[in-house]
Amino acid sequence: MADVSPTGSPDPVNRPSSPPEAQSWPADGVAPAYTPVNVTAEAVSPDAVPPFPTETTRHVAPVPGRRAGWRRWLPVASVIALIALAAIGMLIFLGYNIGLAGLAVGLTAAILPVPLLASAFAWLDRYEPEPVKYLIFCFAWGAAVATAAALAVNTGAAWLFDKIGLPDALVAVLVAPFIEESMKALGPVLLFWKRRAEWSGITDGIVYCGLSALGFAMVENVLYLGGHGYAAGASEYGPATGLTNVFAIFIVRILFTGFAHPLFTSMTGIGLGIAARSADRNVRWLAPIGGLLLAMILHGTFNLLPTLSAATGESLIMLYGYLGFMVPFFFAVVGFAIALRSWEGRLAERVLFQYVHTGWFAPPEVAALGSLGRRHSARQWAKRVAGPPGGKAMRNFQFAATRLALLRDGMQRGLAGDQVEMAKAAAEERELLGAVTGYRSVFAGRDPQTPPAWWDGQSYRITFPDGVVRAVAPPAEPVMPVPVRLPPPMPVYPGGYGPGYGPGYGPGQGPGYGPPPFAPMPPPYK
Repeated sequence: MADVSPTGSPDPVNRPSSPPEAQSWPADGVAPAYTPVNVTAEAVSPDAVPPFPTETTRHVAPVPGRRAGWRRWLPVASVIALIALAAIGMLIFLGYNIGLAGLAVGLTAAILPVPLLASAFAWLDRYEPEPVKYLIFCFAWGAAVATAAALAVNTGAAWLFDKIGLPDALVAVLVAPFIEESMKALGPVLLFWKRRAEWSGITDGIVYCGLSALGFAMVENVLYLGGHGYAAGASEYGPATGLTNVFAIFIVRILFTGFAHPLFTSMTGIGLGIAARSADRNVRWLAPIGGLLLAMILHGTFNLLPTLSAATGESLIMLYGYLGFMVPFFFAVVGFAIALRSWEGRLAERVLFQYVHTGWFAPPEVAALGSLGRRHSARQWAKRVAGPPGGKAMRNFQFAATRLALLRDGMQRGLAGDQVEMAKAAAEERELLGAVTGYRSVFAGRDPQTPPAWWDGQSYRITFPDGVVRAVAPPAEPVMPVPVRLPPPMPVYPGGYGPGYGPGYGPGQGPGYGPPPFAPMPPPYK
């Protein structure tokens, strides 16, 4: 029998429903995976929650869908080589056209807003953070491949328009939105195709596509700040004028319109996220296409505003379009993303209660996943009772539980598509349940203020001070974890209570002092 934490976390070791010899957890903290017994295409039901196993088998489960050898590494190496070549080509092009000084000034100014905007996307992705390597891939794709392809197409289109007598301004309205949005979205689309399991919803789509657009905007700002700003001003009037131009362009392009590229491409991300959470094949195809078209329309409209202002001489067209449409639309999308982020937390709270009745989770554990504040309190508690490994285990526990909730929600809505895919989802569900149980074992049963107890799926089995195990029904509202700090023990000084009590008096010895605190009372007072 083991302890239960303030989060309601039952320690799976020596659980009464399973043989003690089968519940052996390694000292290195690696969770044993539960063997999915008889998980076949005919046996899987989307509404069936796996029962708590009677025994476990430790094994290393293969990662589904990953190939070994050169067939796995060749596509990865090809993509890395493509991004590296595109990045080198962009550096050579920018250095040749705007000079090394312009490149250095433009790159420095363009990088300044990147950490802030990247942190905003990381904050949006807190409930189930995506692998860092995929986030870096999307950013690098937008910064290197998308910008190189867009620059080549836009330059060629400008040359062609000049040959046929059309104004160059039409390139920004007709050509740039099409090629730029297509290329920014291509990297996340490739990730969606090859790593479909990493897309759990709309939030992931906004994050992946937003980072691709952020990389694209950074390199584009290098061209504007270093070329049109510093290099143009310095060549005509000197470095002081060049820096003045950089400051003015920085205010317009980054402070006022720095949200433009991530905003446009996030429409494609929303479409991809809808496709990831839909069981309808038509929606899976139409949602990304619709999102991409909406991104192109928004991009073209945004570029049309300054074009009309320059053609008509009415600067109010740009002002009214910016304040009347772009800014309200931006705040509407931000509000939608924040609401979606909260929904992802509530999804874990709703879906994981199905596992409570089979003993996989205790009610407070599920309730503690409902908001970031509760998750933070749980991590603080785990760190207090089990040290830094406990805090890390609680974080991994929360991430695995969120992924489990998304997987279970997808299984119930038929996202797998057929019974073969449903069987793969059931196997992944077993692996996640085993991981959740393993992470829990690091911090469960470590709180000295909690009596030995466990959750059996219906009630708490608590060992009372008299040694009797009694069933206690859970409260109507589960108790949230609170990171309470225990007070330090009272110091004991040799020969007495400490300074101020006078020398020569030990505990309970001096006149008028009686027994020390918490000491057993003398026999007459029992």
